[in-house]
Amino acid sequence: MSRRMKTSQVPAKDPSSVMRRGGLAALIVFSCLAYGAAPAEAGCAERSFDGAKFTVCAFDPRRDDIRLFLSGTDGKPYGSLAALATALKAKGERLVFAMNAGMFEQDQSPVGLYVENRRKLHGADTRAGPSNFHLKPNGVFWVGDGVAGVTETARFLADPPAARYATQSGPMLVVDGKIHPKIKPSGASEKIRNGVGACDRGAVVFAIADDPVNFDTFARLFRDGLSCQNALFLDGSVSSLYAPELNRDDELTPIGPIVGVVRTGAPGGQ
Repeated sequence: MSRRMKTSQVPAKDPSSVMRRGGLAALIVFSCLAYGAAPAEAGCAERSFDGAKFTVCAFDPRRDDIRLFLSGTDGKPYGSLAALATALKAKGERLVFAMNAGMFEQDQSPVGLYVENRRKLHGADTRAGPSNFHLKPNGVFWVGDGVAGVTETARFLADPPAARYATQSGPMLVVDGKIHPKIKPSGASEKIRNGVGACDRGAVVFAIADDPVNFDTFARLFRDGLSCQNALFLDGSVSSLYAPELNRDDELTPIGPIVGVVRTGAPGGQ
């Protein structure tokens, strides 16, 4: 089964030029993982792993402006990646990457801990339960000043980092280099999934499956394919990606928290 149909609001580009840039982007992204640097513009490339296709986006929190977003100035959730891009453009900013960033309720509010611009808008959920979110250990993706990480929830709450942004989700896919103990290769549930990893030399790597995969394949992508010591599942089925360089804008369903990389000025600038 291939990636579900999506609606693109990014202007179409010549397919051959996209393919050429895609090959270059792949080299850039994986050089980032090896040397701890992120590309100056988009950081996304398509990647195959264990027979499945993924799109992987790497960024450097020392250089890239990684933020979390929930609601606009009217107090209403953005609800889509395109709506966020439009709102930022009105302020003279460019959204160069975005992805859904954690599970949410029917009103699009976060299920667990959510911090935006150092303001805690929702508290942590430490309950155990049968849902993916509550499959312990779950974790928190957080962004500070020039640094970002993925930390198991109990550790995060016991010794909170100086986080400007934070979003809780679950389960953890990889914990200190080990696959989550309840994730098994025999898992039969295959879905479009997305997640985030804290990887070599401080790189933050986001990945979305373009083919349905089980948790084990997705976790091993982060650990074995992307060299991430810690990785967090963000969601499945509603997983969405905004990557203008790949001519991609997934608009599948109203979503809650969003993670984005923002830049100012014309394309190619910092």
